[in-house]
Amino acid sequence: MKVLFRSSVYVGAITLGFAAFAAAQNAHVGKMSGHFKDGAAGFPRYCNGCHGVRGDGKGTLAPYLDPKPRDYTMGIFKCRSTPTGTLPTDEDLYSTMTRGIVTAAMPPWAPLPPQTRMDIITYLKGFSPRFSNEAPGIPIVIPAESEVTLGSIKDGAQLYQRLACAKCHGAKGHGDGPDAPTLVNIKHEPLPPYDFTATDRFKCGVTNSDLYRTFMTGMDGSPMLSYADKLTPDQAWDLVHFVRTLQVAHKSKESSILAEAGGPKALVPSHP
Repeated sequence: MKVLFRSSVYVGAITLGFAAFAAAQNAHVGKMSGHFKDGAAGFPRYCNGCHGVRGDGKGTLAPYLDPKPRDYTMGIFKCRSTPTGTLPTDEDLYSTMTRGIVTAAMPPWAPLPPQTRMDIITYLKGFSPRFSNEAPGIPIVIPAESEVTLGSIKDGAQLYQRLACAKCHGAKGHGDGPDAPTLVNIKHEPLPPYDFTATDRFKCGVTNSDLYRTFMTGMDGSPMLSYADKLTPDQAWDLVHFVRTLQVAHKSKESSILAEAGGPKALVPSHP
């Protein structure tokens, strides 16, 4: 009983410790608004085990997880619609919680009522003073997707080489590039590159637009930088179309077009 009492007092002290930050901001998505007090009940129930009482990613399960849970105290997030280095929007946080993070221990929390998710998001924003001191970034504009053609896929394959994507993700997208064993996140924890062949979706979404957004915003805190200063919109779409062909677990228009052209060999440049 003493242990339980001390634990509850500790959790209460932590809550009061950053309540001042949380009081200065809230979370809103559409017509929904989050409630800090309700989130203070929901976060311990659903999130403490991995993210910890302090939101620092040091929950009781954290030592057994790879990759490690998000450290919310840093205010750094991979999946965002906002430019690199800026805070995510509330909708970004809500979408990530709802969708989950594929190939990580973060499950989709869609079964939770929407209001519960909003409350938890409001609460977790209180772990980092960034949310009180900074406004979220302005979401990038995602232009209309260019036509999916063999030419676009070929151009994307050339960009994949020029940008040295294979050094991390591997020539065939297996996440086995020569630099893969050396990659770490901002906390110097091992962070293997994404294996595009492993699932039928991406880490931050399922659509071509989701992948375009990742290319242009980067994944803060990871080695995946933004290509906003390296790619034009059409080039980014070309890269999206090529990467789609690496997803052997996903049937896509891109894969069908490449198969009809003879498969990967159709991407090899012909020399006169």
